Amino acid sequence: MMLNMKKLAALATLGVLACNLAYAEDKSAALVNGVSIPQSRVDLAIKAELAQGQADTPELRKNIRENLIKRELMAQEAVKLNLDKAPDVVQEMDMAKQSVLINAYLLDYMKKNPISEDALKHEYEVRSAKLGDKEYKARHILVDTEAQAKTIIAQLGKKVKFEKLAAQSKDTGSAAQGGSLGWAVPSNFVPPFAEALQTLKPGEYTKVPVHSQFGWHVIRLDEERALTVPTFEEVKPQLQQRLQQQAIQKAISDLLAKGKVE
Repeated sequence: MMLNMKKLAALATLGVLACNLAYAEDKSAALVNGVSIPQSRVDLAIKAELAQGQADTPELRKNIRENLIKRELMAQEAVKLNLDKAPDVVQEMDMAKQSVLINAYLLDYMKKNPISEDALKHEYEVRSAKLGDKEYKARHILVDTEAQAKTIIAQLGKKVKFEKLAAQSKDTGSAAQGGSLGWAVPSNFVPPFAEALQTLKPGEYTKVPVHSQFGWHVIRLDEERALTVPTFEEVKPQLQQRLQQQAIQKAISDLLAKGKVE
């Protein structure tokens, strides 16, 4: 299967890095108008494709070589037309080079600062403790004022269905579902909401409006059940990603603190 133009364009970023490396001892994969395409550039492109799940086949290697030749031809033609000197092109080339360097920095940082198993287990324990041992299936109606919430509570006392009254909720997403929020743990909600929810028994609703930064809530608990917490191994990849993102954000903050920005 031939690589499409989208993949052909995606390989351009790899070329920005490749053109800055020394290939004195690198054998040539092809000569295009006397310009060498080094084999290591082909290998880099193959590596990128394999990382995307492509199978390493002779056809893939042939297609990558052909696409790199096409890229070289188009790049040479662009230079002949002096497009490499156009201000917008110069800026885009600088940004592409910068993107490659940033990616290289992040990969290097993560390699030098790996997330330890102990850190992952600690994060798992902290997050598991916050989940608690129950999850709740609840509904709510969100309105602007306490008076509106009290009116809704009075209507519920007159046996008006909660699902019908939910149509007036400011939370349009849940309003379309009769106010349903599905199954969730208390930590998914803002504290006033979570605290009120946990005082209810299945079938009960709050007799006093609950205030949060979003407005005034009337909450009904439909069901509750024991929470099955995923095992450490099940969530380990997500924990790893989360801690890596936190580490990267700290590294960026440190760079900002040390950098001189005028």
